[in-house]
Amino acid sequence: MKSLGEALVAQLEARGVTCVFGIPGVHTVEMYRGLAQSNIRHITPRHEQGAGFMAEGYARASGKPGVAFVITGPGLANTLTAMGQARADSVPMLVLSGVNTLGSLGKGWGHLHELPDQRAMARTVALLSERVEQPQDLSSALDAAFTPFSQGRPGPTHIEIPLDVAGAAAMDTVPGSVPSHPEVAPELLTRAVALLEQARQPVIVVGGGARFSGSQICKLAEHLDAPVVQTVNARGIMFDHPLSVPASPSLGAVRQLIEEADVVLALGTELGQTDYDMNATGEMPTMSCMIRVDCDADQLTRHTAEVPILGDAGQVVAAINAAIRDSGHEGEGVARAAKAREAAFAEIGPEMRALCAILDKMRDTLPGSLMVGDSTYPIYAGNLYYDHDRAGGWFNAATGFGALGYGIPAAIGAAIARPDVPVICIAGDGGAQFSLPEMMVAVDENLPIRFVIWNNFGYQEIATSMQAVNVEVVGCDPTPPDFEYVAKSCGMPFWRIGPDPDAVAAALAATTDVAGPTLIEIRAPNVAHQIT
Repeated sequence: MKSLGEALVAQLEARGVTCVFGIPGVHTVEMYRGLAQSNIRHITPRHEQGAGFMAEGYARASGKPGVAFVITGPGLANTLTAMGQARADSVPMLVLSGVNTLGSLGKGWGHLHELPDQRAMARTVALLSERVEQPQDLSSALDAAFTPFSQGRPGPTHIEIPLDVAGAAAMDTVPGSVPSHPEVAPELLTRAVALLEQARQPVIVVGGGARFSGSQICKLAEHLDAPVVQTVNARGIMFDHPLSVPASPSLGAVRQLIEEADVVLALGTELGQTDYDMNATGEMPTMSCMIRVDCDADQLTRHTAEVPILGDAGQVVAAINAAIRDSGHEGEGVARAAKAREAAFAEIGPEMRALCAILDKMRDTLPGSLMVGDSTYPIYAGNLYYDHDRAGGWFNAATGFGALGYGIPAAIGAAIARPDVPVICIAGDGGAQFSLPEMMVAVDENLPIRFVIWNNFGYQEIATSMQAVNVEVVGCDPTPPDFEYVAKSCGMPFWRIGPDPDAVAAALAATTDVAGPTLIEIRAPNVAHQIT
């Protein structure tokens, strides 16, 4: 017999969990029992929101669910923002929290960290929230929490364990079987293949749900001679390919490419506003004869598709490749893709093009990197137009939920997941101040992350938005710290440079001689406030 806390650790390990992010507290002590004797690595963030963002970044980089241990009440509440980000971007994340004793729940007795209904709060963002009320409930709760990670659209899940249950005796149990994606309906696959074979000007639109299916997508695109438009979370699947269009479908040039297609194959994309209508015009690109593939049945009902296919995008594309024969394409796909790329790049304007040049230098200086971003100008530029050289290697919080403070902790989670891959974190001076203390986690763990701070001395995007509608700018100029002294206080090597691509490349190249984390500040002008 083990305590329930020990059984929890053993079951997590049996399910492939190798790392958890958490801050121990009196409400989670029993959950930590047995952790030191396990093979699970524990990472201590400086805030529970950081724990959630680290788990989310870990999941993106590893493909496995990120796991966080947090206390009841404020600990779980602090994690909700990260859970919201994971929900928006379909990232598998399990949050395990304590809760007060079973008999006290909902009574309002004024216990430490008490909430009226913690699970109700968690369910506002979690796909599900389970409570372990008896030791024998643990395995079924974990089965329920892990099921969305392999069946349907992934996202955050939550389990709470009452104080008086966490220390109770529990028996060792074997994890249940992991469900898989459902079989693709053969009649739908046949219809999709027929439409693609007849298409003369097909276009493939790819979202984050298909980001690790690049080889199969490339094979199909070449067979169909079809341009491939990639949303933010799909960048890198066809790096430098003549059929690749690594640009936002919100841009007019990319919308035109999509709207001129006679068949659109949409793979693993929720067709959300921040990808397809970032200017909030209320109009999505028109997609004639859409074949839509998604692992979430609910998603398939949200936009009308000629052929809605429920299933894993990679598996469906592989099946299409196996079945498809001749194609009716006109042989102009490469030219159509090139025209869309050139027009899209011209459309984003000189300021954004200059920022894209910096991103290109970063990529070429540290090839194959994970570039993890916060909401800041270089990231906005890259989300509009940027071709990364690693599938799943470009991700940030500037779309979907849009949580500030994401970049630093998410980059730490990514570096923990992939110690063999260079990690570059790009954050603004404003967003960085949400989570600066988490840099010490990178120091504690000796992670070779290149933290790059785009310092334009304020919330320039918001200030510009205010000015655009004749609102007097208020609250957009928080004073940033001196990042040189931030680096010194963390024991990090530091570089301060201007927004010049070659200077950025030189500073990044210099970081390769450093074993641990480094900090590069890019001093950029703030046009909105006339600060240089």
